Amino acid sequence: MSGRVFHAPFISVHPQFELTAISERSKNLSATLYPDARIVRSISELLAQDDIELVVVNTPDPTHYEYAKMALEAGKHVIVEKPFTLTTAEGRELIESARSRGLMLCVYQNRRWDADFLTVREILEDGLLGRLVEYEAVYARYRREIVPDTWKEQEGGLTYNLGSHIIDQCVSLFGCPEAVFADIATMRDGGRVDDYFILHLLRCSLAPDLRITLKAGYLMRRQEPRFVLHGTNGSYVKYGVDPQEDMLKAGAIPLGENWGLEAKSEWGTLVNDTFNGRYPSVQGHYAWFYEAVYKCLRKDTPHPTDASNVLPVISIIEAAKLSSETGQVIHLNPHK
Repeated sequence: MSGRVFHAPFISVHPQFELTAISERSKNLSATLYPDARIVRSISELLAQDDIELVVVNTPDPTHYEYAKMALEAGKHVIVEKPFTLTTAEGRELIESARSRGLMLCVYQNRRWDADFLTVREILEDGLLGRLVEYEAVYARYRREIVPDTWKEQEGGLTYNLGSHIIDQCVSLFGCPEAVFADIATMRDGGRVDDYFILHLLRCSLAPDLRITLKAGYLMRRQEPRFVLHGTNGSYVKYGVDPQEDMLKAGAIPLGENWGLEAKSEWGTLVNDTFNGRYPSVQGHYAWFYEAVYKCLRKDTPHPTDASNVLPVISIIEAAKLSSETGQVIHLNPHK
């Protein structure tokens, strides 16, 4: 799904990219949509293609480290789906491998280009809430049934899945936390992986006094606000999620000036000393991730989700899991 929904559409419509090859182990599903792309049957066959410059690793989470390592060793630039890796040690090894070879290594943290998150960033940069005192971000899902024989129900887990997005957004705004306090659990009957978390990021480097709460769950049938921000001068509350994923899953092509625009009915509410009403959502567009890749590879511009910038997300997840297991606040050591 990741390749079909989140990557191939944007690569195929960007004039500076050519979708050269797609790995499918046994089927030929991509042939209809992308007839000019070769179909290969393994990562080894993919990496043996001399005309491939950039590889997207969008396989199950436990394979990210292995496949990204293989791609870098084959001399390819690499995009890795979130989560980057499952451990910070793996992440550091990949970052050093890319650095030593002069290769790009970045993580597909596409939610930095969500309409709602870009709106939050704009509100904060414009100082519309005054000094921010509380930030809450929630991914509310309702998936009661366990889907059998899927890797996400056996090896994944919500903290690595949606947690990678919600933590990355927070760190990009407020910097890395000094410590983490977390509760992570498996709530669904018959569940094997975590499907609930609530994290408190303590004393982030760019906002040490800010109270930060991050939450997600698979048994949230009634929607909670996606974002709640409170400041000394006002508040912003946003329900609903960015429309791009649903549009892509429905087969929409990510083109046109209206792509990524939220309907007015989906705009959040902002209240401060001079404004009380719906605040226009900023346009979102995941294509901007790939535009940044192009600029990185052809114009030597740093990519905003370079792996070194995203590695703290994995450190925070590791700390959160330890916090949940021990019931303690876990301090992060940025130098380890």
